Order: sequence, then C-alpha cells, then structure tokens
Amino acid sequence: MQRRSRENPAVREFILRNLGEHQADITQVVTQNFGLSRVAANGYIQRLIDQGLVEATGNTRARRYNLKPLIEVDERLKLFDGLAEHHVWRFKIAPHLEGQKPNIIAICQHGFTEMLNNAVDHSGSEDAMICLSIDYAKISMIIGDKGIGIFQKIQNDFKLQDAREALIELSKGGITSNPAKHAGEGIFFTSRMFDRFSIKSGHLFYARQKVQDDDWLIETQESPQQKGTIVSMEISTDADWTAAEVFDKHRVDNVGFRKTHVPVKIGLYPGEQLVSRSQAKRILARFDKFSEVMLDFRGVDRIGQAFADEIFRVFPLDHPKVKILAVGANREIREMIDHVQRDVDDREPRLL
Repeated sequence: MQRRSRENPAVREFILRNLGEHQADITQVVTQNFGLSRVAANGYIQRLIDQGLVEATGNTRARRYNLKPLIEVDERLKLFDGLAEHHVWRFKIAPHLEGQKPNIIAICQHGFTEMLNNAVDHSGSEDAMICLSIDYAKISMIIGDKGIGIFQKIQNDFKLQDAREALIELSKGGITSNPAKHAGEGIFFTSRMFDRFSIKSGHLFYARQKVQDDDWLIETQESPQQKGTIVSMEISTDADWTAAEVFDKHRVDNVGFRKTHVPVKIGLYPGEQLVSRSQAKRILARFDKFSEVMLDFRGVDRIGQAFADEIFRVFPLDHPKVKILAVGANREIREMIDHVQRDVDDREPRLL
C-alpha cells in the first residue's frame, strides 16, 4: 500500500511565494510561520529542489535558495517601421504562457506589445532585445533598445530643460510626440498593471512596485549612464486583477483617461527642497487635461509656502473643475496645505 504524503500544501506554497524575499533565511521564516522544526522545513525545501522548482547555491553557512527559471527566452529583434508587435507576441512570447491565468496573459500581452511598439516608433534603434523569464511565482519580461532613450526623446520633443522633467511628464501619462499613433497612455497604464515596472534610460531609473491595492512604492534615482532604454515588467503568477480594472480606476464617467497619479518625489532634484512657485508649475504642467490628480507626497519631507500656495490655492482658483488630492503627506506638509487653503472659500483641504 502506497504511503500517503503528510506534506502540507500551504507550507510548500508559502516557500515558493516568499523565497524571492527570503533567499538566505527561508528556513527560519518557515519555522516561525508554521511551527516546524528546521529539519522539517529543510525537508520541504529539498523536495522543491528535487522537483526542479528551487535551486541552491553556496555552502552550508552561506546557503541561498532561488526559484529556478522554468522558461527563459532571450532574443534580439530587428526593428523596422511596420513591425507588427502582436506577431512577435504571438510567436515569441504567448506560447510560453500556456497554462497561466487568462487575466495574467492579457496583462502580459498589453504590456509587451505596448512597450515593443514604443521601441519601434520612438527609439530610433536598429534592434531590440526581448527577454522572458518564468518561474513558479512570477513572470518577468524585459524589452531593451540602444536608441535615443525615452527621457531624452521626450525632453527633445517637448523642449524641456532636462531629462528629469521628462520623467515627471511621463509619470502623469497622456503625453506623446506622435498623437496620430499614440494616446500617450501606454506606460501609465502598463506601469500600474504589473507588480513591478521599471524604466532605465540615460542616467535615470524609475520604478513602481505594487505593495497592495492602490499602494505603490515609487523609486527614482540617478544611475550610471544607460544607452537607450530598458523596460522591465514583473507580475505574480497568482495575480487576481485584470487590465480592465486598471483602466476603470483612471476613467471618469466613461469619457476616457481623466485621473492620474503623480509622485511628487520625482520633482525633487538632488540637493533641493520643493519651495518655489516655478517648481510647483513644473509639476502642475498639463494638470488641466485631467479631472482628478492624486499628488503623492511619500518620500517628501517638507514643502515651502510658495510651492504649496501655487498648487493648492492658485491653481484650484484658476481650474475649479480639476480636483487635486494630496496623499502620503506627513504632518508638516498637511499643515502647510491647510495654511494656504484657509482663505479659499473656507474649503477643507482634500487630504487622504
């Protein structure tokens, strides 16, 4: 008679879903969460290694575990006007996603085709590298080119002062140098569909990481010079949201893309504070194109009176139909916003 396995499926799933963040201490984390002995926890890990889902590196004292890639694609494409991105998707990527959840496949298709189309239409690069990696817990896609670079391209086309201003405009969405072919919404929506989305181009790196619903960690940093553009997208294989849900969050009364989310931290140059009206106007550019703007102050310690006054008093007086919501503000910033709004029709500050 065959012996029935006493393995707890919940422990197995926990290891596979949390290994990425606990490569060096997964045994300890498992024992703490499930009350298992180290021997039992290591037994689970060893079985996952035997099944080809996990790989181990290093000796006993420096042992590290990683999810083993189940599928890897790494291919260079020639870029030319008229290249059909959906054909590349259909023949190069889609076959490897067989068996994944339909909502995840739809999100991957949207992100891959949008980003490849951007490379074809805007980069000026002769070719691009496409990469796909799938393990038990996540799907990762990368599209890289050696063209002008996305931030430099926006800076040139819209005559902005520097590449960081281009990053600010890109984060708002709705910006394109070729309105006949693009609505300027591809990166905005794609960045919100994936668990993690990043762009590296020139000396700038921009990343959005989904923590939980409507809660994002946003990173911007100066980095070594990168020729062209590298876009990376990552989504969990158990993601339960849909592309349609992401679109719906940023539509108003079915009239299209009317809501945006702007991380104020992007406008914070190294060594500066956000204190001037000119800095505020740089962030406010094109706000009149939206009905609702969520200004995210996470990562910003303080703002000056002139900066706050321009955004929360002057602009609303001139554009009463545009709702500005301040989120992630600390106490000092909230008090400054209260101060500048105090004399505007007794309006209560819109703080979340």
